[in-house]
Amino acid sequence: MDISVIVPLKNEEESLPELMTWIDRVMQENQFSYEVWMVDDGSTDDSWEVIQRLATAYKQVKGIRFRRNYGKSAALNEGFRAAQGNVVITMDADLQDSPDEVPELYRMIVEDGFDLVSGWKKKRYDNAITKNLPSKLYNWTTTRMSGVHLHDMNCGLKSYRKKVVKSIEVYGEMHRYIPVIAKWAGFRKIGEKPVEHRARKYGVTKFGLERFINGFLDLASIMFIGKFGKRPMHLFGALGTLFFGLGFIIAFYLAYAKIVFDKYNMTDRPIFYLALLFMVIGSQLFLTGFIGELVARNAPERNTYLIEEKIDGQQLYAKSVSGNQSAT
Repeated sequence: MDISVIVPLKNEEESLPELMTWIDRVMQENQFSYEVWMVDDGSTDDSWEVIQRLATAYKQVKGIRFRRNYGKSAALNEGFRAAQGNVVITMDADLQDSPDEVPELYRMIVEDGFDLVSGWKKKRYDNAITKNLPSKLYNWTTTRMSGVHLHDMNCGLKSYRKKVVKSIEVYGEMHRYIPVIAKWAGFRKIGEKPVEHRARKYGVTKFGLERFINGFLDLASIMFIGKFGKRPMHLFGALGTLFFGLGFIIAFYLAYAKIVFDKYNMTDRPIFYLALLFMVIGSQLFLTGFIGELVARNAPERNTYLIEEKIDGQQLYAKSVSGNQSAT
């Protein structure tokens, strides 16, 4: 199968028939074999009934329905698990993403060799204050922290090599940072394509102001897990040693001054309490790293790594010998 399209949605009953007609037209024109996974993230309208009707009309339509609302990341993660196409395309259900972009997104994966291609909405029709400005801030921050240089990290329209979606896990609000997750998983050929962004035709946006805080916390989680997930002691142990060392140096200086000059009591100086604070914080950080290391070493996936390919010297040697014998 050429393409799997994943459409996470919540309360989009009005837009789904038009979206599916549009997707099918593009796929037929380009002679793609495809499937469409519509993931209903706890809709309270008739979205699931619409999906059922579409599945009757189009054999390519498949649906997943959550019992309650879990969020876009959960919907994408389940779609990734179910997808069977060689190239996976994600798009929003609100008709703001154009299916006409699919052929080029597919080509960039298959012919240009990208692992992931993210859309870039150069011209947006969202509210400038509530969505555009925060989006620019997050993109700037994420680029500086992760080294993944994309203009629009959170664009819903993306294409992936199948191996990418089968190798990553998306949860919380981490769908905003899938390119960063893919990079930490070892997929470094990440591209970008300017795409058309359309004004919302039906309904209202499903994202509130809480995404600003959740987005920052998830970015911090991704950066930590990516760098120190399997070696937490390297972070907490280093910070703990630094704080404890600073506190010890201050305490040693105060003790030395007391012994040599005997002009004041150590506890009379505010810096003494700063030294104690540093040593307590340092000890706590060190113990946190120690406990984190114990958890990481006893986790069932502690030695699970993504392997691109293997070479067996014995098999290569046997093939070489067999080839030489055939030649003679």
